[in-house]
Amino acid sequence: MSTNVIVTTQSGDVRGCIADGVNTFKGVPYAAPPFGENRFRSPQPVAPWNGVRDALTYGSKVPQLPYPPPFDVLLSEPDVAGEDCLNLNIWSPGLGPSGLPVMVWIPGGEFEHGTGAAYDGSRFARDGIVCVTVNYRVGADGFLYLGAGNANRGLLDQIAALEWVQRNIAAFGGDPGNVTVFGESAGAQSIGSLLSMPRAEGLFRRAILESGAAHPVMSAATAQRVGRHLAEKLGVAATREALAAIPTDRLLHAQAELSADLAAHRDPQRWGEEVVIPMMLWQPVIDGEVIPAHPIDRIAAGAGAGIDLLVGTNTDEWRFFLVPSGMIDHITDEILAGAIAAYGIPVSAALQVYRSAHPNASAGDLLAAVQGDWYFRNPATRLADAHARIAKTSATYMYEFTWRSPQFDGQLGACHGLEIPFVFDTLGNGTEAMWGIDPPQSLADVMHAAWAAFATTGHCSWPQYDVARRATMRFNVASGVVDDPRRAERALWESAGELVHMAAASVQARG
Repeated sequence: MSTNVIVTTQSGDVRGCIADGVNTFKGVPYAAPPFGENRFRSPQPVAPWNGVRDALTYGSKVPQLPYPPPFDVLLSEPDVAGEDCLNLNIWSPGLGPSGLPVMVWIPGGEFEHGTGAAYDGSRFARDGIVCVTVNYRVGADGFLYLGAGNANRGLLDQIAALEWVQRNIAAFGGDPGNVTVFGESAGAQSIGSLLSMPRAEGLFRRAILESGAAHPVMSAATAQRVGRHLAEKLGVAATREALAAIPTDRLLHAQAELSADLAAHRDPQRWGEEVVIPMMLWQPVIDGEVIPAHPIDRIAAGAGAGIDLLVGTNTDEWRFFLVPSGMIDHITDEILAGAIAAYGIPVSAALQVYRSAHPNASAGDLLAAVQGDWYFRNPATRLADAHARIAKTSATYMYEFTWRSPQFDGQLGACHGLEIPFVFDTLGNGTEAMWGIDPPQSLADVMHAAWAAFATTGHCSWPQYDVARRATMRFNVASGVVDDPRRAERALWESAGELVHMAAASVQARG
């Protein structure tokens, strides 16, 4: 049984509902629709409205391509059409001046997909936290860069949502001085950028990064090259005005064609290594203004030093990209060796380290481990190292999610994205495609409580991370702290200077 409830925001009144002690407001706009005069511009203010605006159903989804098979089944999302897509959703246990902790979720999706409507924050509200999930522009709408400013609109959308939280969340029971941003994959990578961005200072107090760190980013020159290729594909000038006049469906079709071109011709001379390495056309851009320099370098120099940080990865991240498609069974020893060599690490030493860590593993298994370390674990470790070194008044924590899915005959492992319903405590909500029919609720209880405690106090139940001990909480049915897990792999990469050699191995891995 639910009843309606009304809250006043700075733009007007919104009508939500209350059920089982949780107040829910969906599809609340934080910025104007990014179409017409606002196309390819920074987020603009919401036009105030008269009367009461319904916030009872999820709002529109930002323009994006669908996930390709088989990921369209594994990552099914609500798809609501409409232009008023810069919206957010709120779950709160109490309205008015309650001063509750606030958690703002930034979805992932390779900077090409994602919607806040795919996540249910009601369990955080049940446990005394105001939870907010947001939409932000992705693909060309969010990250097309043509020079002369106007970069990183997707990140500026996130900042606009956080500014909305600062102005309005007290009316929903939240404390604007106790905001935690959390996200996964591209959402976590976005947070890595936010930690370094001057415009984001003061908008949040804590950050949780799941399977993403202060990467990837591309140079302004590479981003302009991608923009020119898109304009050529559409047969128009590479200007904001020309591209803004292109209908959304046609623009998305051109993006799909451009992605197909990249997959077929992985030429660094054409695209730039920053595109070819991660196989991502749309990424945050080091434009010198919104992102002044590489995020990890700014963090190492002190940016975000006052933010409490929780960062981690899943044990088998890259198996998500290799197992469902069956690609993992087609990796040969030659492909594996070529990928390792392209990273600039000695093949024989790498094979010795990884085969020792993964006895009886196939070439595909080993490639998944190598690729997962390169793309996820190494950047997360580097972020934790940098933050721990410069943080004087804030905390740094590290975790690893190790529970293995039984799906795909157990081959998925603790893959990318697997931890999300444990964090949100939403097991059993139609998630069987990746999690099976009986995932451990006890693990969700522990992990969800850890996230809630960190958002409330800035502290976790395990020791803080430092570069001497590297204490890491490993979450599983039986969780526990391990010091410096995968020390041999970390030493291997550090000895080779993996950040100097972030070369074409990703191309090998996906080919």
